[in-house]
Amino acid sequence: MSSAIAQVEPLTTARALRGPFDYRLPEELRAGVGVGSMLVVPFGRREVLGVVVGLAERSEVSDEKLLAPLRALELGVPIDLVALAEWIAAEYCSTVARALRLVLPPGANTRVAGRLGMPPRRRRAVRRPQHLPVGALPTEPPALTADQRRALEELCGLLREPPPAAEGAARRLLHGITGSGKTEVYLRAAACALEQQRGAIVLVPEIALTPQIVGRFIARFGETVAVLHSRLTPAQRREEWRRLRSGEARVCVGPRSAVFAPIERLGLIVVDEEHDSSYKHEGDPRYDARDVAAWRAREQRALLLLGSATPRPESHHALRRLRLPRRVDGGPLPHVEILDMREQVDGLHPETTQALAEVRRVRGKAIVLLNRRGWSNFLSCRTCGAVWGCPQCDVALVLHRAAGLLACHHCGHRERVPARCDCGSSAVARHGAGTERLQHDLTVALGDGERFPIFRLDADALAAGEGGEHGARSEGGEHGARGEGGGPDAGGVGALLRRFQDAPAGVLIGTQMVAKGHDFPDVKLGVVLDADATLRFPDFRAEERTFALIAQLAGRVGRGGEGRVLVQTIAPEARAIVYAAEHDSEGFLAGELERRAALRYPPFAHLVRIVCSATDAARAQAAASAIREQLEPARGAGSVLGPATLFRLRGRERRVLLVKTAQRRAAVRAIGAAVQHAARARGHAGVSFSVDVDPQ
Repeated sequence: MSSAIAQVEPLTTARALRGPFDYRLPEELRAGVGVGSMLVVPFGRREVLGVVVGLAERSEVSDEKLLAPLRALELGVPIDLVALAEWIAAEYCSTVARALRLVLPPGANTRVAGRLGMPPRRRRAVRRPQHLPVGALPTEPPALTADQRRALEELCGLLREPPPAAEGAARRLLHGITGSGKTEVYLRAAACALEQQRGAIVLVPEIALTPQIVGRFIARFGETVAVLHSRLTPAQRREEWRRLRSGEARVCVGPRSAVFAPIERLGLIVVDEEHDSSYKHEGDPRYDARDVAAWRAREQRALLLLGSATPRPESHHALRRLRLPRRVDGGPLPHVEILDMREQVDGLHPETTQALAEVRRVRGKAIVLLNRRGWSNFLSCRTCGAVWGCPQCDVALVLHRAAGLLACHHCGHRERVPARCDCGSSAVARHGAGTERLQHDLTVALGDGERFPIFRLDADALAAGEGGEHGARSEGGEHGARGEGGGPDAGGVGALLRRFQDAPAGVLIGTQMVAKGHDFPDVKLGVVLDADATLRFPDFRAEERTFALIAQLAGRVGRGGEGRVLVQTIAPEARAIVYAAEHDSEGFLAGELERRAALRYPPFAHLVRIVCSATDAARAQAAASAIREQLEPARGAGSVLGPATLFRLRGRERRVLLVKTAQRRAAVRAIGAAVQHAARARGHAGVSFSVDVDPQ
């Protein structure tokens, strides 16, 4: 007998409003409505989209008072993804409605009226996305090394015989140095899953920066592969989602949102470059795609495979490891030299200048990493000392000389470069250097047009349509440069990387983008400038990030033979820098885990960050203080630090609380209750609340 009541979560963003709400199903809808169905329902004075999360025979509210849905939509959310959304809401201190938005079919949250879904005649007209690889791809699978064979024997064994449900998902960490063939292991493991009539999800940090892995999956599996990411057109995204839902495609490749791909018989989830921070979602709910992948793997008894040359301490501590300690070509890792910059204000060390000149002389290739974009860090008045700052955020504006602008890298505010200070002085000083100035300086010193071009890969170059040789325009056009996970425009990146790949010689400079997943066999020199900059961040992960950045850049060098890496720093004895120079991830991770255990940082404790923001500082402070008062007597809430002041962002004053606890679930429950209580209080009207569980 069909159910008469649908329990619906209206897709609203209000934190203080919690569902589900009961709706009376008319006879004509009862047979076709189930968990996951999408309904257009009356909600207050509006019509909103809702998702059915449960069915019942009767309601606590009398039938005559219940409203009926206005209509049912054609597509729905798979039942397992409804359960996933409910888990995300509880795990990340959010609401079920916000979590459900993550798993909807593409376009569902904006097309309340009319039908959702595409008729067959329209589907034939949709042009599927073309993901062109950078460089040539092998047509035949390469021979495996002994290390790869050992790893695959274990992985394929787990895919053929998953562990009992009581033991949870099989989880493995593929710890392989750069160039050791991790991607080929992913490909063969996906083939094993397909042989078992099961599907696979392959997560990459940013689709635009990892075109080679996408291209290799498409080359190996063809139409079986669907690609999901935010740069697709709405029609393309709906078509790829439909292919996965119907089983026409069985392998999904994409950035973090691809973890929600609607694959029913899921056998394998791969998380490539698992150390990358882009797997953490910045909006509410602030989910971590690595943890979501672990939940889906556990629920479907799938294999979870995390891979990295520089794994997170959390993964190293928790997972059984499969090692790939050698490069597939048998070559050594590049020699790394630390250059002491303590007696040199800034710029290039003489060794760096000489090494780049030698690359030009022999018409080779080099990659230079400076994790700071723009021309100068900030401007100041030499007369009165004033610094040009953002009117919406408490940060200095960065000079972008080519555009003639000062820009805020937090809110996007821009203004013209000043000719003089408000005090009347025209003595304006520029401080520090970013990738834009570095490109100019190297072009003056080394550039030789087509013979030795200087390429720049950062968000500014791509947004401005440069994305290539100094002064040239990119095929990426005028698109915005930031996509999912802070990613840049895919077209601009792909065009730039192809030009660098095809050029006989040249230098690729840029931010951390240049260190992510690229495979250029003819790069002989790598340079890291201001390598200790990330160590100066007030973040317990600062050493981990510094180590990973240097090690990942070093991994791009010497893949076709010998290579050399130069690391400029004012902290030459820093532990992270020394271990990275020695390619010693084991030593670094051992020391890092020992340090974190002593300080009770993850993975030995959990952190939860609560931010209250308002246009008025007093309101933000009052809300944060109220939450602290609610948390202090709560059992399992852990130690509470704050409220402390964060810098003003987008015109809003912010106050932050930090909770450190060994009891994650109890703390999340207590924090969720405290935040909901504050959100409902009339005295906190106009205050926004943000909860980040395990912040990055």
